[in-house]
Amino acid sequence: MNILKFFTAGSVDDGKSTLIGRLLYDTDSILSDQLEALQQSNRKNDDGTIDLAILTDGLRAEREQGITIDVAYKYFQTEKRKFIIADTPGHIQYTRNMVTGASTANLAIILVDARNGVVEQTVRHSYLVSLLGITNIVVCLNKMDMVEYSEEVYKTITDKYAVLASQLNLQQVTFIPVSALKGDNIVHASQNMEWYKGESLLHFLETVEVDDGAKSEFARMPVQWVIRPQTDALHDYRGYAGRILSGSFKVNDHVTVLPSGAHSVVERIELFDKTPNEAHAGMSVTIHLKDNIDISRGDMLVNSNHIAQSSQLIEADICWMDKNPLDENITYLIQHNSKVSKCRINEIIFKVDINTLEKKDASDFSLNEIGRVVVKTAEVLPFDFYAENKANGSAILIDSRTNLTVAALMFRAVVE
Repeated sequence: MNILKFFTAGSVDDGKSTLIGRLLYDTDSILSDQLEALQQSNRKNDDGTIDLAILTDGLRAEREQGITIDVAYKYFQTEKRKFIIADTPGHIQYTRNMVTGASTANLAIILVDARNGVVEQTVRHSYLVSLLGITNIVVCLNKMDMVEYSEEVYKTITDKYAVLASQLNLQQVTFIPVSALKGDNIVHASQNMEWYKGESLLHFLETVEVDDGAKSEFARMPVQWVIRPQTDALHDYRGYAGRILSGSFKVNDHVTVLPSGAHSVVERIELFDKTPNEAHAGMSVTIHLKDNIDISRGDMLVNSNHIAQSSQLIEADICWMDKNPLDENITYLIQHNSKVSKCRINEIIFKVDINTLEKKDASDFSLNEIGRVVVKTAEVLPFDFYAENKANGSAILIDSRTNLTVAALMFRAVVE
């Protein structure tokens, strides 16, 4: 049974938490003690029904204000698929939280209040989805019960969003009219919108095809640990342990070690006490090569037919996540998989106004701002372009003085 990771985004009060709560409630995915606490809660809807949003509003401030602040993860499954949901905040103040929750998602659910249509925050969330390379987008037109389940309202909003999707090159967009409060088209098909001939949200989530990286031709495994017991029983044992980021490795595959460029062939793959002929994305394995090569933690094994980029000067999109602004005079640390290297921000190319999508000249970045920079690393970094292979195309920036993450990077190009 495969896993679908998705996240929700939308303006404040668009009903993200209620939609997730409805998914969990109507699929009987709530534990009995949670259900009892839910029924005893003081938070009720205007009609006296249970406020399902409190299933994901974990922080006290979220419960008091009725908004999402931090990312909340929920897990459930049906007979067809397992799901990991990230309920992300919609307010611009928490853009970094949204980027964090969306970074590992296969699919995005963007909520639009049917009363308000496409608004400024819808544009911002859609831009972030395009920036993060999420190709499957579901636009849920929520609160249809408050516009009398109007087909005309639905068509007006979908036509307007289609224009935005074209601007952002979002190609796989599905529109579903819903009422998270009433349960229309969430798990069960709505009886109030006979004009809608599509599927419910759950049915779509159960059947949509997503790329999990296992079939990617970009075979990548960062080395996390070189295993050399050097005992009498295992005198010649030399294995390279790590988690395969993308693609797959088979016995007798030709591989290249980056950044050195050394070549070898896969001799054996170990997975616990088994020796499979093939290992794919997501597996933590030990790979043995036919040649003794100088390989260290932070190096990367790649398919020789699709070698990754290697450079010290990289153009990247950046989302700044720290209260202190970016400082071009500071030496930061860049962590790319298991490799950590010193780096500097060599150039700020532009900053994006994510409400208007306008690109502006800039001299720094502040909390939650997004743009494009050139990063210069102290060591050669093996990577892929984010648009081609997300798993190996991103990194985090760390303040070497505090050891705190200050930014997320998505690699776009090599600077000549």
